Amino acid sequence: MYDLVIRRAHLVDDTLIDIAIQDGRIAALGEVAGAGRQEVDLKGEHYVSAGWIDSHVHCYPKSPIYHDEPDSVGIATGVTTVVDAGSTGADDVDTFYQITRSATTDVYALLNISRVGLIAQNELADMSHIDGDAVREAVKRYPDFIVGLKARMSSSVVGENGITPLQRAKAIQKENGDLPLMVHIGNNPPNLDEIADLLTSGDIITHCYNGKPNRILTPSGELRASVSRAIQRGVRLDVGHGSASLSFAVARQAIAMGILPHTISSDIYCKNRINGPVYSLAAVMSKFLAVGLSLPQVIDCVTCHAAQGLRLDDKGSLEIGKAADLTIFELRRQPTVMLDAENDALQADEQLVALAAVRAGKWFTTEQGKAEHVFDL
Repeated sequence: MYDLVIRRAHLVDDTLIDIAIQDGRIAALGEVAGAGRQEVDLKGEHYVSAGWIDSHVHCYPKSPIYHDEPDSVGIATGVTTVVDAGSTGADDVDTFYQITRSATTDVYALLNISRVGLIAQNELADMSHIDGDAVREAVKRYPDFIVGLKARMSSSVVGENGITPLQRAKAIQKENGDLPLMVHIGNNPPNLDEIADLLTSGDIITHCYNGKPNRILTPSGELRASVSRAIQRGVRLDVGHGSASLSFAVARQAIAMGILPHTISSDIYCKNRINGPVYSLAAVMSKFLAVGLSLPQVIDCVTCHAAQGLRLDDKGSLEIGKAADLTIFELRRQPTVMLDAENDALQADEQLVALAAVRAGKWFTTEQGKAEHVFDL
């Protein structure tokens, strides 16, 4: 007997399947004959995908600037895995790791190359905070928790140091097995061309559709040559919506040109979760449906693409033997006015609504699902 069987699950390719789960892993897919100790019949009415991965959040509760609780940005909203993007450096990653052990959501970290992490807006203005030895020791302590590095390359962060912190980040990356490096882009200096030319295959540009002057599109609306070269080298684009880093105009124009995001992430923390404009990963995903991506494209950005980019090999797809992390959701006809980080409005006709999740084989109804009494378990 299986631990859990989900019957008549609707996949985004419009097929219906059963999913059987045993010992926290996917045990069978298709038409499952065996019974489960717990069974949920979705009746073909609800979509199921591999568990959603938000590859850019801020959920270190002790951060003085960008803080939240892992389960508030994760399982409560149907997101089974979150990756904190640089809230902690080597000085406080131990504390963060211990906090995450009690979370239902699966939590990983991109270690800030500044050992002090996000205790202030200018963590890379003092080059002495970039300590390669401290990074190496932290990665050695938590090889299954630290899945990459984070460098915030905008003028308010680096101060007078320009491109130098990124040059140090690339050297540290090389010393640590070429872990994925996520690079925040914002106001210059340094200029985006300088940043893009240093990046190599597997690196991630986050805030890729921001509307700031230092953005990926030229004033005439073309993709910067440096960014085009970076993408050709295998550099990945991540949304990282946040409070100041998504422009509908830039996203719509870029996507129409075929410049698609590899990953859709929220850059969520308590303020932009509660007060907007982010609210949840589902809300950000809904914006990209409205901007022009298809449902399968959006789901790939928070499942297989996110898992591949951060080398989370056990996640991201519905396959026998993989971790039993699933998200159960609906695509509702629900006209809504959405706002980007520039306070520009977009009329959307559909909304993604996360109703439940399965994390490590256990069923969790989301806050939205509970409010609507969708599942009586």
